[in-house]
Amino acid sequence: MSSGTERRDRFESLAAEVYEPLQRYLRRRVATDDVADLLNETLTVIWRRLDDVPTEAPLAWCYAVARRVVSNHRRSAQRRIRLIGRLEAEPAPHVILDPAEALSDPELAAALVELSPADQEILRLWAWEQLEPREIAQALGSTPNAVSLRLGRARKKLADALSRQDPPAAGHKPDRHTEEHQR
Repeated sequence: MSSGTERRDRFESLAAEVYEPLQRYLRRRVATDDVADLLNETLTVIWRRLDDVPTEAPLAWCYAVARRVVSNHRRSAQRRIRLIGRLEAEPAPHVILDPAEALSDPELAAALVELSPADQEILRLWAWEQLEPREIAQALGSTPNAVSLRLGRARKKLADALSRQDPPAAGHKPDRHTEEHQR
């Protein structure tokens, strides 16, 4: 029998012995919704520290683990409550749901909306957040080379979208061919 198999067998035997008592212990100390998660966390610690579990009367040692898991859970809950209190005290940030809303140039906003969400994101990271391609690659989980290529393509698409929107220059008179087509 391999040591991995012996370890697993010992854990399974121990878990069968302590599962119900630990579950009752946790039910008396935490909300019902948290019992399963905290029991799993306790058993995970027991598995990791299986060599430290005494062979004689292991339940008391397992209770100590469960007690620390409950303490950590309570501290985390208190930190969450304090964080929520701090966040509630902060003024609400102005959230821009429509990226075009953030732009003061309506032509640029309209051109940006024509692009795919992926192209919009890469352009925003580059122009608004002022990230370099290597930083964008890290943010997007890509390579700097791929980002450079995508960024170049997105910039070209944006330029093309902008050029389609450009009105005729001020004072420009349409030529004879344009006038004929307008009639």
